[in-house]
Amino acid sequence: MENDCIFCKIAKKEIKANIIYEDDNFIAFPDANPRADSHTLIIPKKHYKTILDMPSTLGNEMLDAIKSIAMDLIKQGKAEGFNIIINSFEPAGQVVHHAHVHIIPRKKGDRLKILE
Repeated sequence: MENDCIFCKIAKKEIKANIIYEDDNFIAFPDANPRADSHTLIIPKKHYKTILDMPSTLGNEMLDAIKSIAMDLIKQGKAEGFNIIINSFEPAGQVVHHAHVHIIPRKKGDRLKILE
């Protein structure tokens, strides 16, 4: 854990968050600065600076989390589709230096521009 990492603090439940998904290695919660309604972040509970630092053995579990959350958003009518975004390093837009996945719900005609 990085001492000042907000995501580590959320994972350890030192900072309150509306946890919408949790398994042995990942948790998910709403993005504090959402690009769309129900924009969700998935983070590993253990600190990894980027996805490149995560062990490959976590890949299937991370994909299961993405699929579960995305399907829930669709079933709840909050999405007709979705974008999955992983920003790695500052030039790619990573702000919090703890690996995380963005699930951004989409609806036809939403005019949302993701890569800006």
